[in-house]
Amino acid sequence: MEQCWRWFGPDDVVTLAQARQAGATGIVNSLHQIPYGVVWSVEEIEKRQAIVRGDRSLGLEWKVVESLPIHESVKIGEGDLETVFENYRQSMRNLAACGLQVICYNFMPVLDWTRTQLAEPLPGGGTALRFNLHEYVALDHFMLKRKGADEGHSAEVMDKARAWFERSTEADRDRLLSSVMAGLPGAFDRYDLPGLARILERYAGMTHDKLRANLKRFLEAIIPTAEEVGIRMCIHPDDPPRPLFGLPRICSDEDDIAWILGAVDSPANGLTLCSGSLGANPKNDVPAIARRFADKVWFAHLRNVAKDPDGSFMEAEHLGGDTDMVALVDALMAEEKRRKAAGLPHWRIPMRPDHGHELLDDVGKGSFPGYPAVGRLRGLAELRGVMTALAQIKGYDA
Repeated sequence: MEQCWRWFGPDDVVTLAQARQAGATGIVNSLHQIPYGVVWSVEEIEKRQAIVRGDRSLGLEWKVVESLPIHESVKIGEGDLETVFENYRQSMRNLAACGLQVICYNFMPVLDWTRTQLAEPLPGGGTALRFNLHEYVALDHFMLKRKGADEGHSAEVMDKARAWFERSTEADRDRLLSSVMAGLPGAFDRYDLPGLARILERYAGMTHDKLRANLKRFLEAIIPTAEEVGIRMCIHPDDPPRPLFGLPRICSDEDDIAWILGAVDSPANGLTLCSGSLGANPKNDVPAIARRFADKVWFAHLRNVAKDPDGSFMEAEHLGGDTDMVALVDALMAEEKRRKAAGLPHWRIPMRPDHGHELLDDVGKGSFPGYPAVGRLRGLAELRGVMTALAQIKGYDA
């Protein structure tokens, strides 16, 4: 697989040189400075490519766009969306003209990935990301006071949420809201409690089927252009794979993925195989999902989570946690071998180590949550070891 690295642009405290030191050759990037729904110009794309290529000795290339964000109005399905769709299509044309062919995107309403703890202590020092269900419920029910926020939760979870809220300080509540918003690294809209309530009101009456219909409408509008210019779109699963704040999630399990890939049947309609997002759902067998949809996997996020019985989970070591990472990498490398034998031009699957622990010199440097240098270097090194071993045993390309 092609070893890549998520880089957040010139403001990222983790440098391109450090990405190369970690062993990556491909960069995963987005133009976070451009508001959602605005066209990405060729000039801005080339400007970012020039930065990535600036030190030729590094040999780095911008390989994957993560992401080309979808305007919230598309997810809500409100108003005349043709201008929004056309801006998205033009951005795709411009990316393709600059040689970029893989776009990762998600269809999660309001929020991106969501955690309640950004610095859960680890043995020996260091920190990890964590989602505590009772803290999320405390925010939803006791702070946001959303109607129906108590539905579907056990008495034990509600009691823990109430206990957390009653002992929390204003600083604790501010930290919790800030942690939940941290999954939006490039967002122009970050919500305080009244703002979050207002955006949720725009989704009033949104159901699973309606959100699916809005995704299908989006795919029908943009996939023909993707086919025309050689772009491969790959949807990222929901993180966490559960409804949040009363909003449905529609890419959380095997059945969801099958529906999405079948909604518009095209090689350009593909999947980002995120082992952490899918792995947080107890019903998901992630290696089996990878094998079933292998021919539509255009990008992979490899990380691991350890789940708790109540639905909470923590980011684990890349080779720890609940997902059999060796079996997953085996499935992806087997697909690469099939593609290469079939003479397909894009047979390598770009991958990146996702959500590393904050370790050693990472601590206190202010990297984007989940994206420190040392923790991801460790993850990539471990994954590279798995790939090297499988290549020797099974004859894959490392």
